[in-house]
Amino acid sequence: MKTLLVTGGCGFIGSAVVRQIISRTPYSVVNVDKMTYAATAASVASVAGDPRYRFERVDICNATEMARIFAAYQPAGVIHLAAETHVDRSIDGPAAFIQTNIIGTYALLDAAFAYWNTLPGAKRDEFLFLHVSTDEVFGSLGSEGLFHPESPYRPNSPYSASKASADHLVRAWGKTYGLPVAISNCSNNYGPYQFPEKLIPLVIANALSGKPIPVYGRGTNVRDWLFVEDHARALLAIMEKGVRGECYLVGGNCERSNIDLVRTVCRLLDEMAETLSPRENLITYVSDRPGHDARYAIDATRTRKSLGWEPAETLDMGLRKTVAWYLANQEWWRGIRAGTYDGRRLGAARE
Repeated sequence: MKTLLVTGGCGFIGSAVVRQIISRTPYSVVNVDKMTYAATAASVASVAGDPRYRFERVDICNATEMARIFAAYQPAGVIHLAAETHVDRSIDGPAAFIQTNIIGTYALLDAAFAYWNTLPGAKRDEFLFLHVSTDEVFGSLGSEGLFHPESPYRPNSPYSASKASADHLVRAWGKTYGLPVAISNCSNNYGPYQFPEKLIPLVIANALSGKPIPVYGRGTNVRDWLFVEDHARALLAIMEKGVRGECYLVGGNCERSNIDLVRTVCRLLDEMAETLSPRENLITYVSDRPGHDARYAIDATRTRKSLGWEPAETLDMGLRKTVAWYLANQEWWRGIRAGTYDGRRLGAARE
């Protein structure tokens, strides 16, 4: 039975991948996660009892432990999702992003390459190292145009710079050492189990708590939104059908400005949860994020045609499902707000 190794499998996107591996495929999965502040065991609790699921609490920077894991589980591929991901935190403290996203990716590549070199012919040919990245590495678009696989790299935040660096390392290990690699660059993800520092769960949590809903600048920045389960399906499609050395862009084709998105979430909450006044009244414009990119949008045509993948969720339906999940799981996010992250602003300019 094929085994896939997923790094960061207790994170937001990683846990969706882990859940789908168990529910939609015959494969086994090894979930390797350091369990930083944004990881939660609850996100994989529904599959944790399955005999095809294994968990290893390990930092990908730990070369000895990663060598042990590769040797013990003999994976047929790696889906590399372990990363520090929040742009605002990267502005406040870039060191953790350099360590995990760059040094960690190097260490994982090194361990994967050493393991891959031990494989016999057929298994060696089957192996794939999929590095999951972001559209933010391409910088900021104007009012028109789309990112495509040949777009130049122009990262503007410490987070996107660290992911761009990791992309380049993965590509280099493929070109220089022959390691079978692929890279995916996705648009903004949303859905259940997203840590409530990110825009959509932050809006939901503040709105339900009667607190101001912060919107950077005038809220005109535009993002392409992708439901997390659709993204997980795309990553599994790459593992099964992807071409070695290829770059796959994964987007939802759902552009919306931040202010329009926030207003939509507020209206859904008003519809689905009792309120005395419209929650849009809580919207508060705050100083913009330093270096805030104006617009992201992805051309996923190549990915759709080559993999036969399509996003199943429209933004309106995905948002409705997301709001319903956060309403039904208030104990989860309220526990985080009471402990790990209280909702305060991150990412102000460094002094």
